[in-house]
Amino acid sequence: MYLKQLRYNILLISVSILISSYTTNKNKEKEQKEQKERFVLVIDAGHGGNDYGAIGPNSREKDITLAVSLLVGQYIAKKHPDVEIIYIRDKDYFVCLPKRSEIANRVKSDLFISIHANAAFNINARGSEIYVFGKTKNQDNQEVAFRENSVVSLENDYKVINEEFDPKKIEYSIINEFIKNQFIYQSFDFASILQVELKSCVKWEDRGIKQANYSVLRNSIGVRVLIELDFITNPESEMYLLSEDGQKRYAMAICNAFTKYKMIYDRNKNMRIKEKYSNEKIDSKNEKIDSKILEKKRIENDKKVVYKVQIFTSSNKLQQDDPQFKGYEIDCYEEDNLYKYTYGSSSNIDEILKLQKKLLSVFEGAFIICFEKGVKVSISKQLK
Repeated sequence: MYLKQLRYNILLISVSILISSYTTNKNKEKEQKEQKERFVLVIDAGHGGNDYGAIGPNSREKDITLAVSLLVGQYIAKKHPDVEIIYIRDKDYFVCLPKRSEIANRVKSDLFISIHANAAFNINARGSEIYVFGKTKNQDNQEVAFRENSVVSLENDYKVINEEFDPKKIEYSIINEFIKNQFIYQSFDFASILQVELKSCVKWEDRGIKQANYSVLRNSIGVRVLIELDFITNPESEMYLLSEDGQKRYAMAICNAFTKYKMIYDRNKNMRIKEKYSNEKIDSKNEKIDSKILEKKRIENDKKVVYKVQIFTSSNKLQQDDPQFKGYEIDCYEEDNLYKYTYGSSSNIDEILKLQKKLLSVFEGAFIICFEKGVKVSISKQLK
C-alpha cells in the first residue's frame, strides 16, 4: 500500500513538473516574441572614463555627451513606453569602440544614436553636424573621423581587438552592399528629420548632414547616426552645451526627431504586415495555377522593376537648376515628408551598378534604390 501511494505521489510530482516546464517555456516564448516586436533604441554617449574626448576651456566632451544622452533616454521613455532603450553607458566609464557596435548588433537595434561634441582649432567654429556612415574624400570629415576613432589606442590589445574590423580585409557581396545601402538611406532619412529639429536649439546655422568612416557607424548594423552637437572649443557654444537649458533643448530636439521617425517606422511596419498578409492570401489562391502562367507573370513583373541611383535627401524642394545637382537632369520623389533626388533609370541591374560607380565621383554616397510598379521596394527583397 505504501509503495502504491509513493508511486502515485511521484506521478503527481512528475506531471506538475511537466506542466510547470511547459508553462515556463510558453511564457519565455511569449516574452521573446514581445521583445522582438519592441522597437530597440541604442543611445551611445560618446567617450567616457579615461577617454575625455574633446576638451573645451571649461568642459570635457564625455560629461556633456553623458548628460544629454541620459536626458534623451528620459524624454523618449516618457513619450514612448513601448520603446526599449539601451544605454551604451549610463555613468562615467570607458567602453571600447568595438564593444559599442557589438552591443548595438547583439540587441538588434532599430536605431543607433551616438552623441558627441565637436572641437576645432578655429574657436569661431560652431554648429551641429550629423554623420551617417560613408567613405569620404572630404579632408574635414576624415579628420573628425580620425579623432573619434583614435580612442581605439586606449583599448588593451587594440591591434588584436580591431583586426577583424579592418574593412580592407572584408569582401562584401552585392547583396550585402545593397542591404548596407538600404540602411544608409534610412539613416539619411532620420538625419534629415533630426537636422530640422536641431535648428530649433540655437540661433546659428547647422553644418549639415555628412558622411564619415566612424568606427561605431562602420561596424554597427542597421539605421545609425552620429551627432556632433556643437563645438566646445567655441566659448559661446560651450556655455550653451554646459547649461541646463541647452542640454534639455538638444535632448528634446533628438526626442522630437525620434517621435517623427518612429511614426514613419510604425506606418511602414503596418504596411509590410498588410502586404505580407495580402501576399499570403494570393499565394494560397494561386497554388493550383499552372506553372507556365506563373512564369509568364514573373517575367511581366520583372519588366516593371526599375532601379535608380539616389544622390541625396532634402527637407526642402530644390529646383532643377540648383547648383547641388551639378548640371545633371535630376528626378525627385517624395517620401515621409522628405524630397529624395535620383538620377538614371534602368531595369538592368548591371547598367545601374555602372552608373552608380560613375556618380560616386560626383555625388558622394550615391546609392541604388528600387521601384516595382512605381512603388519603392527593398532591394534585398527584390534580389531574393
